[in-house]
Formats: sequence, C-alpha cells, structure tokens
Amino acid sequence: MSLENDKVLVIGGTSGFGKEVAIMAKHKKADVYAIGRDQERVNELRYDENIQGSSLDAQDEKQLEHFFEKYGSFDHIVSMLGGAMGGGFLNSSVADIRKAVEDKFFANLQLVQVASKHLRNNGSIILTSGSGGHPYDASGAIIGNQAINTMVQGVAVELAPNHRINAVSPTWTPTGLWRDMNSKQLAKQKTNVAENVPLGRVAEIGEVASAYIYLMENDFITGQILKVDGGVDL
Repeated sequence: MSLENDKVLVIGGTSGFGKEVAIMAKHKKADVYAIGRDQERVNELRYDENIQGSSLDAQDEKQLEHFFEKYGSFDHIVSMLGGAMGGGFLNSSVADIRKAVEDKFFANLQLVQVASKHLRNNGSIILTSGSGGHPYDASGAIIGNQAINTMVQGVAVELAPNHRINAVSPTWTPTGLWRDMNSKQLAKQKTNVAENVPLGRVAEIGEVASAYIYLMENDFITGQILKVDGGVDL
C-alpha cells in the first residue's frame, strides 16, 4: 500500500488530472515520469515539481516503443489518452464519431498492447474512461468509454496473476481540456453540469486524481471501473 520507490509513468501527465496524479505520486516518494505533447509544459513540470518528462505523441506506436526501449519498465502506467465529443449519431459526421472512438478506445488499446510488455512484477495499468453524457448527445465518446470499460475487464484476466489493469471514470471536470472556454463559459458549463449531479457540484481535480493513486496502491483490485462522478450516472 505504498508508492515509495515505485516507478510511475503518467501519459498525459503535464496538465489536468495527469499532472495532479504525477504530483501526488511524487509526494508519495515515487519515481515519476510524465509524457505530454507540449514541451513547454514538460519543462514546467520538471522545474516546478522535479518530475522527469518527455514530449512525444503517445498515439504513435513507434514513438511509444522507442520510449520504453529507452526508459525500461514501470510499476504503474497511467493513461489520460482520449478526448471529449458532443453530438448525437445523426447530427455528427461519421468522421467525427470515428475519431472520438479512435482517440478513446483504439489509442488506449495500442498503448495497453505496448505497455503491458513493460510492466514490472505486480505492476498495473490505469486507463481513463468517462461518466455522464448520453448516446444521443455524446455518441462517439460514449462508445469509446464503453469500449475502454470492456477492454479493462478482458485484459484484467489476460494480465493476471502478475499484473493488473483498471480505469477511472470521471464526469465533466474543469481541467485544461476546456482551456478554450472563457471564464463566463466555464462558469455556465459548471452550473449546467452540477444541476444533473446528485451531489450538486462538479469534481475537483484532486478528487479525481486521488482515485488513480488508490488504484495504484491497492494490489487486490483489477478489472474495475472506479467512477468519480458524484453519482451522475444514477
């Protein structure tokens, strides 16, 4: 139940949930490495938090394999790969829906196939799914999340008994993913989302990030989707 001296990789670890997970793991004395696309953010994390990092496209299989060849195996690999999508099946293009599924599911499937070969004994993989939304207003994202959940269940059996895989499923949370919104738009979005959450508010980034830490530390959890969503799917 400790991360001390564990080697932790956070893919998408330079902003939002990923950055907070990386910082929390570092505070628990883990050896943390973060991957992001923006070299500036990688540098900031290195200077501000003393966390190692690399700038690369984690959806590129060759770049991923090269990374693991260079940095070796990890105790825990966390993936924030995936995006968001609004729109139903009839008012969204096939290309947009396909891209949402590609970014959510197939990017993580490729990562799991590569990363699972670079896990230390008793190591784990933690993916990011999602809660909230409906098939009629988040078509591709819903399919992608459901596919991740199914994959986690299957891969958990394939990886056992020496390795584990789980996923965290947050609902909408104000993170860097929404950096294009101005303050007024962000406030309106938070209010709209909170109205449909039984707990009456949106999550804090730290509340979601702590779920990834819990799944790393508990060695007897595998194949599970941990929802940190204020009960939105209820």
